[in-house]
Amino acid sequence: MKDEIALNMMAVQQRIMETCTRCGRDSNAVRMIAVTKTVSAEIVRGAIQAGAVLFGENYIQEAREKCGVLAEYQVSWHFIGHLQTNKAKYAVKLFDLIHTVDSLRLATELDREARKIGKVQKILIQVNIGKEASKSGIDAESAEMLIRSLAALPNLSVRGLMVIPPFFDEPERVRPHFRGLRELRDSLNKSGIAGVSLDELSMGMTGDFEAAIEEGATMVRIGTAIFGERQ
Repeated sequence: MKDEIALNMMAVQQRIMETCTRCGRDSNAVRMIAVTKTVSAEIVRGAIQAGAVLFGENYIQEAREKCGVLAEYQVSWHFIGHLQTNKAKYAVKLFDLIHTVDSLRLATELDREARKIGKVQKILIQVNIGKEASKSGIDAESAEMLIRSLAALPNLSVRGLMVIPPFFDEPERVRPHFRGLRELRDSLNKSGIAGVSLDELSMGMTGDFEAAIEEGATMVRIGTAIFGERQ
């Protein structure tokens, strides 16, 4: 299994490099986050031994168990699922970057819990570009107001934006959502929010990450292409 994961990771990295070359980007500017939802700690250990350093988890309890088992490894854990406010205290202890902040209420709780442990928590703002009722995320039109409010919270550092676009079988149908997030990021950076530099764009998964890279992704969240279909 470890050898298969290593080969899968190499294949994804090759596709990232080829895509970056094709669109004139530095491949070092795009990082692969191995999405380990439902993947056992031992399989994650194999991915670490194969060279993976960034991991994305969707559920707090599952992440707590894996982080405990794999504490000996110097890897970076990212939270990419929907975060409930009452789990903020666990999130700030476990994760280097939280991708899915979408409200002042959640951000305030993260700031409060981070202050307790002397940490400045790095976060991304999740934007619901597609305005899907079933998806979390703030409307693009409200993003600037939220980020301006968050800039005043001393134990949070807003680093960029994240999107989970509508699912389509064709990457080209998803591209406008990626482009929309990049254009929003660029517009927000031009607005000059004090203390905020939105460098990161977390967008793109196994089926569409090449289109996401072409539209400016700095982090792509890859699960199936590394670990196979989930059971």
